[in-house]
Amino acid sequence: MSELSSERESTDVRWRAVLGRPVPALRSLVSTYGEYRESAPHPVLRREVPTPETPLIIELGDGLLVQAAEDAAGPRRATALVAVPGRGPSLTRNEGRQHSVQIRLAPLGAYRLLGPLHESAGRLRHLDEVWGSAGRDLVDRLAAAQSPQRRFALLDRLLAEIAAEGPEPDPEVVHAFERLRRTQGRVPISELVVETGWSRGRLAQRFRSQLGQTPKAVAALLRFDRAVRLISARPPAALASIAATCGYYDQAHLNRDFVAFAGCSPTAWRDAQLPGLPGMGSMPARR
Repeated sequence: MSELSSERESTDVRWRAVLGRPVPALRSLVSTYGEYRESAPHPVLRREVPTPETPLIIELGDGLLVQAAEDAAGPRRATALVAVPGRGPSLTRNEGRQHSVQIRLAPLGAYRLLGPLHESAGRLRHLDEVWGSAGRDLVDRLAAAQSPQRRFALLDRLLAEIAAEGPEPDPEVVHAFERLRRTQGRVPISELVVETGWSRGRLAQRFRSQLGQTPKAVAALLRFDRAVRLISARPPAALASIAATCGYYDQAHLNRDFVAFAGCSPTAWRDAQLPGLPGMGSMPARR
């Protein structure tokens, strides 16, 4: 297993990260493992923007207060959660200390490991809702392990067992998603309908079941994810240029999508970043 360890500070927040890749047999399903420790003299609030990957977060400390993008129930305390991407940001809060293990699931890997996703997009799911007693036991087993390397090895074994029993995505969904991924959301949905031989309605229904969202919504998320990475680059490109590169009609279209996915404008999001902090598009809220 290849690993990368880093330790940095941003203003008054200090964090340490150990990153690792799963065993080769799991790499089409799981992108990375990460173990994060964070400390600050005050509560830390973040706005997490969605990515095409699904984060599975296991807190080994006091847990997180989480408000998922499309959950109407309000913030919930969670120690082991799955956040299937949707259209909108999620909010998290820790009380100044965090110790978590995070698993980033590839889009179709989430279906293999979590099952049908049609009711999960943009919502928080506790791990025991997905894996039952195995989900509850995993928190204790990870906490008892003595190092990140042992925790990652434990995840390799467990995820391989779950994947062996998990559902296989439709070949047509795999083909259509790969076309969207390779074109970064720019292939017309009408082409996918022709290539799969399915009706537009059937394609949308199977995508919702296996990716949590329709092809049109997945395409929008892929474009947004690319825009986030370009806006975060140093030095950043002009927004009009980023809009054209990512397939938006114009900068106004980029701005509207950014507000929908991130809850703020591209400029506001970029200005609020704390360089070096880990996470999937995380943005500490203003104090």
